[in-house]
Amino acid sequence: MTKSDYKPKVLVVDDEAGILESLHILLRNEGFNCYTALGGRAGLDAIAAHAPDIVLTDVRMPGVTGLEVLSAARLQDADTPVILMTAQASLQSAVQAVNEGAFYYIQKPFRNDELVAILRRAAEHRSLRAENRSLKQEIRRRGGAGAARPMGVSKAWLEVLRIAETVAPTDSTVLIQGESGTGKEVIARYIHDLSQRTDAAFLSINCGALPESLLESELFGHVKGSFTGAVKDKLGLFAAAGKGTFFLDEIGETTLATQVKLLRVLQQREVIPVGATEAVAIETRLLAATNRDLEEEIRRGGFRSDLYYRLNVISLHLPPLRERAEDIPLLAEHFLARTGQQRGEPAKQLTGAALDALQHYPWPGNVRELENALERAVILSGEAIDVRALPERITSRKAEPLVADRAPINPTLEAIERAYILWVLQSEGGNKTRTAEMLGIDPSTLYRKLARYGLDT
Repeated sequence: MTKSDYKPKVLVVDDEAGILESLHILLRNEGFNCYTALGGRAGLDAIAAHAPDIVLTDVRMPGVTGLEVLSAARLQDADTPVILMTAQASLQSAVQAVNEGAFYYIQKPFRNDELVAILRRAAEHRSLRAENRSLKQEIRRRGGAGAARPMGVSKAWLEVLRIAETVAPTDSTVLIQGESGTGKEVIARYIHDLSQRTDAAFLSINCGALPESLLESELFGHVKGSFTGAVKDKLGLFAAAGKGTFFLDEIGETTLATQVKLLRVLQQREVIPVGATEAVAIETRLLAATNRDLEEEIRRGGFRSDLYYRLNVISLHLPPLRERAEDIPLLAEHFLARTGQQRGEPAKQLTGAALDALQHYPWPGNVRELENALERAVILSGEAIDVRALPERITSRKAEPLVADRAPINPTLEAIERAYILWVLQSEGGNKTRTAEMLGIDPSTLYRKLARYGLDT
């Protein structure tokens, strides 16, 4: 369907059946896709069911008023134009309607051509807002301000960014996996910034930081009196995120009981607050992250397979920093510049020896550990950062001998990997392309490892 063929969806809400029937016929003949709701309460249900482009509602209705319909429509989609109509207009009510976000306020009785003209302006207004949002999103996708691209030039990192940029405009659930400190929340925020939800909220929670009972209250909300200390109703983060993005960090730390409830959220798109009996519909997009191997957790019985498959619609595996050593100079420069700005002084530079030490350290804490090490070094160094300003764990690395009279009791993984790469390289007569094939890695990764272990001569 082309843009010109699209029929705007108009929801008409009134407590008089005759008016609904007349407006339905009029709007259908004028090229609108019209829905009607008899009364304000039915109007609220119709807003949730049909997601109309425009709402036309009477103001004075028993039970649920037009202003409440206006509030519900704006809450569901802030771009929805709401037109209020009433037979008892007053300056005060008109001002209140405009202040609460009404697009137009029309007095009954009105001419048909007058109403149709207002609806066409409302449809054009909504179309322009949607087009503007789409253009902003495209600017962000092309690297414009508001969505800074996470730093890195390594092949593995660029592949992560490529996938993130591809899935960002969709509403698909994304599972981000990687070791602690690899930048899982950075990627989650990047996806949000590139999405159509960028103007809405980005909320996050660390599932491993709270006990089960408190975590469920934070996630799903609770009603007053549901447990000791629940002195008033609380909106859960799933609902509070609205049409934005909700990031569940360390989801692998949740209990099986909580996982059952999370599965319901993903399947039914609704939450039940603690102590409540009625479900609350949600529209937020879910991103989740973990530093655990969830497939191994499933085998151990610590994670539900059905939840895993619901989460793992799109999977992103973030490489550890030791596998993207070429990104360390770029990251270090960024962290040093930021630290200098915070301290109100010029950014300090790394000496060649200090940079070499950073590139040869395995970084078990990944990017977070690198940032902390550099912040410490800035404080302890002079004009330039030498190896002496770096933490001892980074500078005291000792090379394991490849051949020794007696193997070490606990050889490091680095020593084992170095020995194995050298053995395969020698077996292939020094042919690096064949060596990479035998190791199951790409040649660029092999060259980086050879350089790290001093085997590239």
